[in-house]
Amino acid sequence: MRRGVGPMLVALLALASLSACSEPLVSLKPEVRAFTPEDYEAVYEKWTRSDDAFAFGQMRTVLHVTATFQSWEFRWAYVVRYARDMHIEPELRENLLRASLADAREHHRFFVTLAGERFEESDLTGEQPAWRVLLVDEDGRVTEPTHVERIRKPGPVERVYYPSVTPFRQAFRLAFPVRREDGSPTIAPDARRVVLRFTGPLGRVDLVWRLRPER
Repeated sequence: MRRGVGPMLVALLALASLSACSEPLVSLKPEVRAFTPEDYEAVYEKWTRSDDAFAFGQMRTVLHVTATFQSWEFRWAYVVRYARDMHIEPELRENLLRASLADAREHHRFFVTLAGERFEESDLTGEQPAWRVLLVDEDGRVTEPTHVERIRKPGPVERVYYPSVTPFRQAFRLAFPVRREDGSPTIAPDARRVVLRFTGPLGRVDLVWRLRPER
């Protein structure tokens, strides 16, 4: 048993490393995009990360988590798909897009679904949540969310546009400021990665987005 733990751990770490390297480079640059409704699934996959955290001492899964970074690019694809599905007139669609992109200049938003081993370990909004969520830049500076909202009953919109929604997971909306109180950017224009970290007494999960520097 013990002789098998070493190779098993090495294999798991190698698999995790290979998975991280395969993540696509993404860009936060606020450029004009040209999407069709059919592009949404690919853009969703591009901006979504998933991971399972293992407590190696106990060899059990402690957290299943999926997060979609609602970036400038993601918002553009989302509005195009949503407007098609809801038969929204072009003028209203443009208003929705402008409002969403304006918000992207102020907030980094994430749609998160997760499940812990116990139900109470899956709530990020309780008085003593099992997990603290942080946005971590490549220099290790952390930013706390300004908004954490639990979606108690995800509807058709959440279930269709965010496939990670299931009856066994809780869903949340998270928002972080684009700039810190000192005026510095939460994610620098030349950053090469950003991490959404779930950390607590049960362990830690890092969801990583590899970034293409804007300059």
